[in-house]
Amino acid sequence: MKVNRTSLGLLSVILLGTLLLSACSGQSAEEVVVPSPPPTEAPQPTATAVSEPSPTPEAAEEGQVSSLTGLTVPEDSLPRPLAIMINNAPAARPQSGVSEADILYEVLAEGGITRLIGIYQSQTGVVKIGPIRSIRPYLLDIGESYGGITVHAGGSPAAYSILQKQKKEDMDEIGRAGAFFWRTTDRKAPHNLYSNTSKLREGAGKLGFAPEVKVPGYLFAAFGQKASGGESAVEFSVNYLLKSYNVDYKYDAVLGTYQRWVNGKPHLDLNNEQPVAAANVMVMGADHKVLDDVGRLQVDVELGGEALLFQQGQVLKGRWSRQSGDVIRFVREGQEALMVPGITHILVVPNAPSFSSHVEYLGLKFTDQT
Repeated sequence: MKVNRTSLGLLSVILLGTLLLSACSGQSAEEVVVPSPPPTEAPQPTATAVSEPSPTPEAAEEGQVSSLTGLTVPEDSLPRPLAIMINNAPAARPQSGVSEADILYEVLAEGGITRLIGIYQSQTGVVKIGPIRSIRPYLLDIGESYGGITVHAGGSPAAYSILQKQKKEDMDEIGRAGAFFWRTTDRKAPHNLYSNTSKLREGAGKLGFAPEVKVPGYLFAAFGQKASGGESAVEFSVNYLLKSYNVDYKYDAVLGTYQRWVNGKPHLDLNNEQPVAAANVMVMGADHKVLDDVGRLQVDVELGGEALLFQQGQVLKGRWSRQSGDVIRFVREGQEALMVPGITHILVVPNAPSFSSHVEYLGLKFTDQT
């Protein structure tokens, strides 16, 4: 991957900040502000059955349709979403529960690392999710746009300021919600913190959080409806800043989903050995700004910008848009695009040196819309 001087400058500032923090505090820039307690083995989840693979986009006769996936679920009503911050450092992989999120985001944090945000609603029996990690203001913003309860372990000073001043409904492992998390002994901290949907919903209830909220939904195509107007794109790559965070997606025409690969290997869910896959993958460009010598970032997830939407082996060129109080949406020719029923992944990449420098498909670099 070619990197120009602008990209090198951003990476250099971020990595310099990481090294300075490590030299001063003995911790990585990724560490949470408030120190986590020593790792302790907590009781394992009560559920013993391995979760089933994510549902395939087939119409069902009974139940309610999820506004996030367009799939029918057996529950009469869907619970409030959980927005869980998931560690994506190499030492945290493979993660647990990532194949069962209705929506999965990947966004840069400091030091060139990326963080995953899993939005969980329709999959109610996920037995293990994590490793769980810290929060940043823009990560909090993304999770709350779905009406979600933010689940995290610590956070940046700016994120804590928002949580405290605005009295956000969040579950922090190093705060009052610690009883609803556990640590394993098979990995070193901070890569060993987990929870599950059952424990988190129990904790949310005890903390007095609303069990249901109005959740913004997407527009979905009819089952069997074929995407049109796009270019062929059965494989594509997304490059962030570090080589250990290179992502590929490969289309499986039988399943109708893009299978996610990380650093040349299939990304599998540790819970069930299922591929992490999505019916829709949106790659969106956002302005990134380094805020301090630690390398903390400000990421614009409000003003809109260039975007690509991959579905059914095709790519659509358009823009991402977000109205006040709403989720991020893909817009083409002034209209919100229809999503294919199923899981959606949204990858946020820097606009520097250009949006197109981070995305490649069909062996050719994507050309900016100019």
